[in-house]
Amino acid sequence: MQGDSVRIMYVHVPSAWISLGIFSSMAFLSILVFIFKNKNLVIITKSLAPSGFVFTLIALVTGSIWGKPTWGTWWAWDARITSMLILCIFYILYILSWRILENKTSVNKVTSLISILGLINLPIIKFSVEWWNTLHQPASITLSGSSIHSSMLLPLFIMTAAFVLFSILIF
Repeated sequence: MQGDSVRIMYVHVPSAWISLGIFSSMAFLSILVFIFKNKNLVIITKSLAPSGFVFTLIALVTGSIWGKPTWGTWWAWDARITSMLILCIFYILYILSWRILENKTSVNKVTSLISILGLINLPIIKFSVEWWNTLHQPASITLSGSSIHSSMLLPLFIMTAAFVLFSILIF
């Protein structure tokens, strides 16, 4: 029913999934940094942040482009969209902390805290469409199945795999 505008799904959805996955990885690694004080984990986490930020921006921009013909507006203060914007702000805070703070010990603690606090936002992003009445559609792909036709599902998974490989290349 959405016509050609639905094709943006093949960029929007993988970008959103990958941005959430990267931030989850950053938060998990940050917890390990607090526990084990491993400098290699800090380097890995720091290296993941820019690509996660880019994928979050792509998800926000493509969602806005998709929203215009679907909802009639470029931006709506929808629960999922707003929580993705908050995730983008967490990425910005994380990256800026590395640029602003000079003491390595304090920057490791601050950036780890930013990622761990940002972890609270991830379930809000995931379940926002179920908790609140929003414009954004609920999840079309769940563990119990998919409401997307297989002719659209296969290209979506191929694009997701391509984006994952690209994010690994960037890393």
